[in-house]
Amino acid sequence: MPELPLPLPPEDRTLSPYTGYTRAHWEAVADHLLQSALRYATPGHALIDLPGPPSKSGVRSDGLEGFARTFLLAALRTAGASGKDPHGFLERYTAGLARGTRTPGRDDTESWPEIGHHGIQGQPMVESASVALALRLTAPWTWDALSAADQDRVERWLRGALTHAPAPNNWYLFPLTVAGFLESVGRGDAETRRAIERALDLLDGWYQGQGWYSDGDGRSFDHYNGWALHLYPLLHAHLAGDRTLLDRLGPRLHEFLDGFALLFDTNGAPIHHGRSLTYRFGATAAVALGALTGTTPLAPGTTRRILSGALRHFLDRGALTEDGILTLGWYGPHAATLQRYSGPGSPYWASKGFLALLLPPENPVWTATEAPAPVEGPDRLLALPAPGLLVQTTTRDGLVRLHNHGSYKLDSREPERPPGDPLYARLAYSTRTGPTSAANTPDNHIALEARGTRSARIRINPLGHGPNWLASWHRPVFPEGGPVLPSSRIESLTLARGSLELRVHRTIGVPPGTPVHHTGWAVALTPEAASEAEQPDEIRIEGPEVTSQFLGLYGWQTRRVVRAPQGTAYGPWALLPELTGTVGDHGSGTVFAALASLTAETDPPPLTGQVTVEVDHLVLTARWADDTSTVVHLGEGGPTVSEHPA
Repeated sequence: MPELPLPLPPEDRTLSPYTGYTRAHWEAVADHLLQSALRYATPGHALIDLPGPPSKSGVRSDGLEGFARTFLLAALRTAGASGKDPHGFLERYTAGLARGTRTPGRDDTESWPEIGHHGIQGQPMVESASVALALRLTAPWTWDALSAADQDRVERWLRGALTHAPAPNNWYLFPLTVAGFLESVGRGDAETRRAIERALDLLDGWYQGQGWYSDGDGRSFDHYNGWALHLYPLLHAHLAGDRTLLDRLGPRLHEFLDGFALLFDTNGAPIHHGRSLTYRFGATAAVALGALTGTTPLAPGTTRRILSGALRHFLDRGALTEDGILTLGWYGPHAATLQRYSGPGSPYWASKGFLALLLPPENPVWTATEAPAPVEGPDRLLALPAPGLLVQTTTRDGLVRLHNHGSYKLDSREPERPPGDPLYARLAYSTRTGPTSAANTPDNHIALEARGTRSARIRINPLGHGPNWLASWHRPVFPEGGPVLPSSRIESLTLARGSLELRVHRTIGVPPGTPVHHTGWAVALTPEAASEAEQPDEIRIEGPEVTSQFLGLYGWQTRRVVRAPQGTAYGPWALLPELTGTVGDHGSGTVFAALASLTAETDPPPLTGQVTVEVDHLVLTARWADDTSTVVHLGEGGPTVSEHPA
């Protein structure tokens, strides 16, 4: 197929001094994505079979995914233009709706797969939400254009989402979205009401505070908080004009955005943490939702700065193939970023990032001059004890670091099995680095070594917090063949200060003599840099965008640079720093301390001399270069931290 160039309007640096993007750019990108994807539609337009490796759900489900997720984009594009559709997108999707639901389950060119239970043909339930939401937004031009018989068939297919079991997490919001559409077109009943009430009841149970929901049972906190758990119920309330529900859910989104807005780099990148990162600028959906529903702490110019910054970030870095298709990855293709459920159509959940197109052109989000993003303001340290996350930003380099002491992907009923998920198990994440793969040495990790194997960090248990620190503990778990240490645990504390991270660990119940390995930030770079990585007192790894520094302060005996040949989402090859120590014969535990830094500053100063550490039993005193000191008490019941001025 011939290439479709991305036709963007000229930049407007007066209205948008940070990104140059305006509403016209968003419309042009939406049109380009749709025109490119629709070239892969079946003759009857019911499936869009995008190129790429299939997901575990199979090619037919992937074809439905391609249809449903791009249909949502077409709906946002046309509903935001009051139905104007010069490219005829909705006509093609309406034809596909009728054809795909005529004989669902049949093995032919056009028929949609039927909706089943999670784990048994369940993926169509996910896509039913995009279909239902798109129909709700475009009903005058799609639903009303269907014959009565076609409407009945579409409803019958959608109701499969109401009668089958979702996954025990955000999936319960898909039946809610289907039910909301059916009620909006006069086809509601007791079944639709139950689906909505059930989802809202579960949502309340998952709410942990500070605007954060866990994605189901357990402590899974990630981008699903924004692009699913806030999005579906609050958008339903907005479209239904349900003031009571808006008043109930809106303040949660407002509080969420106050912290979440900090997780976007000055270069536009969202934080690289959690699963489904191939949805990319879909991470901005909650930011747009706040503006749409009037539940945001962000000024209109700041909202557009975040939205356009993220969109441009990925377009400028190769997220699209030459023929305009979103790749399975982060910038270009990257297998380690994906999950088994990811198929060629999966990246088009990025369509949710276009939610701001529902705001009319005269809305201040589109007319106000772009204002700085929160990361472009003063240095910030924001502890979020509800999800167990600590946000650290510095104005000097504009990157964001996220320290993880509470988010992990594991149902409370599941056993802990290594390896830990790289997208959740690490001590820290950023907007300019990605975790190393599960097959390589893990970055930002602390592990015990026994029988030639290293332990994993899987279930993360919050232990304490303060304005600039968080602490947690985990049980070191070994792969098959390794030891089982049921009474052992590792307590970890991160205290952030400027661009520095004081990391303190305490091993408890670990056999004396056990080696302990602690790694810092991984940097994607070329192999030629390896010979220049180690410095006299600290490990310093300089990449094209960032520098990783790591300094052992207490308890470490050796240091080295480790290779990660599978690289990260930011490059095909990477290096990371590693410290190694040994557990002592102390009944109350052995203390280890290190100083880490990830910065985009040019030629950052060495870590040596920034802080010195003294340890007296379980009391650690850190004396900083400005003559202030921090005292960490590591004792029963968790650590306490006190700051002492000069």
